[in-house]
Amino acid sequence: MKAHRVHSGWKNTLHEIIYEADTPLGKLFDLVLIILIVLSVVLVMLESVKEIDMHYHKTLLTLEWVVTIFFTLEYIARLVSIKKPWKYVFSFYGIIDFVSTIPLYLSYILAGSQVLLAVRAFRLLRIFRILKLVKFMGEASQLKAALKASRAKIAVFIYVVLILSVIMGTVMYLIESDEAGFTSIPRSIYWTIVTLTTVGYGDIAPQTNLGQFLATVIMILGYGIIAVPTGIVTVEFSRHKKGQTAASVVHTNTQACPSCSAEGHRDDATNCYNCGDLL
Repeated sequence: MKAHRVHSGWKNTLHEIIYEADTPLGKLFDLVLIILIVLSVVLVMLESVKEIDMHYHKTLLTLEWVVTIFFTLEYIARLVSIKKPWKYVFSFYGIIDFVSTIPLYLSYILAGSQVLLAVRAFRLLRIFRILKLVKFMGEASQLKAALKASRAKIAVFIYVVLILSVIMGTVMYLIESDEAGFTSIPRSIYWTIVTLTTVGYGDIAPQTNLGQFLATVIMILGYGIIAVPTGIVTVEFSRHKKGQTAASVVHTNTQACPSCSAEGHRDDATNCYNCGDLL
């Protein structure tokens, strides 16, 4: 019985350090994790520069192994310190943690001249570690909620833009010649979308006066269109933030459930709102 208490004690301590940020050790762990994630992404970028990789390959590889081993231990610790590991394994962050940890191991297991391209792709998966930073952004959940609340309006907006692009593209195909680059309706629609989004690659350009006039209208329309989704999301974001501020009196801690890893519990909560287990 005593051994069981000791076993549960260190697991609870480990859980608090890894999953929560209210304790000094938890904050230190998160800080170290952020530094290593950023370091890892920088290493991937440096490795892609041939001159740097040629001169510092061993150093980069050694640092990458240090980071990979840390993330491996972190992944195992997360599994050990939670009562229902499979919930973490199949969660968004669980999948990201796994995908960002295995590439270096896979690149050695699948080593061989015939699979060099596959190995390269596996190693590039390490860039997904940057997604681990999302969990440290307090505003991320508010932005997610704002986007979710705006999805119907944004869907209608995209639908209108697509219809507009098809109509304008078809008109441009009728006005302009093949020599100007408008060889088909799909290609004309491509030009319309590029122009409407104010990107303007310049690979296709109208030559006739009427075509240039229509292009000018599309360009000006593009500036107005850009503001629409921004305004929709901003309104929802502000509305959600006000709701969060009003509720922040009772929702202030970072305590994570030891069973399902659910976060955002009330300060006075004794049980998890998601699974009902004791916090």
